[in-house]
Amino acid sequence: MPTTAPARQRKKSSSARRDDEAPIIPILARKVREVEAKAQKNKLGPTNRVKFQVIAFLVREERARVKADEALSDAARAELLKRLDGVATILAKTAARDTSLIQLLEADQATSPVARRMRRDWLLDAGVQLAPDELVIDDVKPAAAEPVVPAVAAERAVRPPQVDARIESNPFLAPDLSHAHPDETPRRRLDGWELMGPLYKAFALGAGGGSAVMPLPPVPEFDRVSPRGLEVMPHQSRFLEAVREGHRRFLLADEPGLGKTAQSVLAASVADAYPLVVVVPNVVKMNWAREVERWTPQRRAAVITGDGADLDAFADVFIVNYEILDRHLGWLAEIGLRGMVVDEAHFIKNLTSQRSQNVLALGQRVRETTPGGDPLLLALTGTPLINDVEDFDAIWRFLGWADGVKPGPDLMERLDATGFTPADKGFYPAARQAVIDMGIVRRRKKDVARDLPDKLVADMPVELDDEFGRSIAQAERELARRLADRYRRILAARGDRGLEPGEIDDDIVRLVAVGELEESRSAGADGDNVFSMVRRIGQGKAQLAADYAAQLQRSVGKVVFFAKHVDVMDTAEAHFAQSGIRAVSIRGEQSSTARQKAIDAFNDDPEVGVIVCSLTAAGVGVNLQAASNVVLAELSWTAAEQTQAIDRVHRIGQDEPVTAWRIIAAHTIDTRIAELIDRKEGLALRALDGEQTGDDAVESVQLAALSSLLRDELAR
Repeated sequence: MPTTAPARQRKKSSSARRDDEAPIIPILARKVREVEAKAQKNKLGPTNRVKFQVIAFLVREERARVKADEALSDAARAELLKRLDGVATILAKTAARDTSLIQLLEADQATSPVARRMRRDWLLDAGVQLAPDELVIDDVKPAAAEPVVPAVAAERAVRPPQVDARIESNPFLAPDLSHAHPDETPRRRLDGWELMGPLYKAFALGAGGGSAVMPLPPVPEFDRVSPRGLEVMPHQSRFLEAVREGHRRFLLADEPGLGKTAQSVLAASVADAYPLVVVVPNVVKMNWAREVERWTPQRRAAVITGDGADLDAFADVFIVNYEILDRHLGWLAEIGLRGMVVDEAHFIKNLTSQRSQNVLALGQRVRETTPGGDPLLLALTGTPLINDVEDFDAIWRFLGWADGVKPGPDLMERLDATGFTPADKGFYPAARQAVIDMGIVRRRKKDVARDLPDKLVADMPVELDDEFGRSIAQAERELARRLADRYRRILAARGDRGLEPGEIDDDIVRLVAVGELEESRSAGADGDNVFSMVRRIGQGKAQLAADYAAQLQRSVGKVVFFAKHVDVMDTAEAHFAQSGIRAVSIRGEQSSTARQKAIDAFNDDPEVGVIVCSLTAAGVGVNLQAASNVVLAELSWTAAEQTQAIDRVHRIGQDEPVTAWRIIAAHTIDTRIAELIDRKEGLALRALDGEQTGDDAVESVQLAALSSLLRDELAR
């Protein structure tokens, strides 16, 4: 017994001596484990990449020092080099997991102010005496501005025909650059501190608690922004009042279903932020155009497609999807933009992607050239954080709140006013609130439930502009011509019926529609008829609907996805799997045991994000109230079937307002079917609930759709 205690003491003393000889090594060992843990979870953000750089730099620096230290014994030197090799081994394994880290191992990488501050702080923690010039680290002057169109995108750049005419028609487009790079920035108390890491930490800790909502004005007495017949909800009105009072940069992170699009459209009107560019996922381009027309009918919206050959360059609002933004960066930067909206802004979180670089380049151009330097900038996303708090980085850069290295001047002023430094415990709640006050607005459905209807059906029009979509449009045109030819033959055979020029015979229209419907039912999905066409439209929408459902799931959690056809369900499930979203399904061929297992997994397992349901198999007798959002990828032929699907979620026990998102193929028979379903819903309200609705004739949706298609063709 007496001999063991001294032995342990001797071992401890030996370890302590090693740390005394190289006190930085324990710090490096701890930091490299932190980076390794983040890499294993695929959460390596900018701060951890800088850590990786600094660790590699200090390992090289310390190895050289140990080798040159003549005061060390050979045994001590070997022990220290072995420990440094252990750190280097973990660096190598981490780089093998994420190969983008390999370039950070180069000797000249850790030279940014952030990296040098991190190195300084670690060495001070290790008790190392530093020279005076190593203690004060100034930020480097900003490099010359990069061209708006990155070199990689220059070859794809296009210029729609009307753009030059617009620019020449406006003599006031000379940019105001006086505010872009002030000559002198006053020194602040926090200038010597590395602040981005502490800012991220403040949000990671939820320091201070409370919702991330900047102080908003009260609801005004009168609705001063809505067009006639429309009304904004109280939570929307408060946001718009903030814009009216002069706030111009927002991270609008409301949950889906709370009207972020309408708020953005009206904010542009309140701020007179025209011309405005809106960068969106392809799936919502048409919806944005519709919302601009709905909420600001006095403004013109132009949806940019392809090379923009038919673009109305004199529009007030330009809507472009991420995939083609690179082709239009050049001219968009020249037309005097006064506002920019980035929808689903979490799409730009990967700063190395060309998509993110395109958005940030255009955002910087807008910030620098808008007269007065105060453009309207809106980043919209229900999920600003996907993997890590550092997902904020790109959004903060877009809004000008930070540049990835340090906070921007406005945020720095707010942080300085707190009176704290990152060494103070009180810094973190104060810093979190300082960022929130810059313009973060986050409301959840349950927070504003009294503003919302208990059930809302929201239409999401999508453009089927690929080859498959064009074939659907061609098939619809051929069907309409076939119906019109049959109508004209019957009309000619029956002779003059006293019709005025341009008048349509309703009886013959109905006769033609009934005949076509009977033939279609006989043929089923074969041939070009209304049933095969609707099925093809469903196939064309499948990927877009699944993509929207995936975005929705990341924002709000569980989502119910309904489709009619098996191939659409298959496409959706494959997309969810590819997106890393765990999904279950309810299909017609399932046993009752498998069906219940899927329902239980969706309702009870937090890892299951989506349930893919057949409209017919899951339309009744299923309780899915763990979700409050439904995506209808395909339309039903009856209002009752649609209602039954939504009511799987909208039922007793549901404590949140329910939103059903109908994915509708614009400019196709899909739009007519949606309108007809809504009319049938009105019939039910009239017959059962006693509500006053239109007196539309009672006929099937299929028959009404064919009649509508024929009437439009005859009216051409």
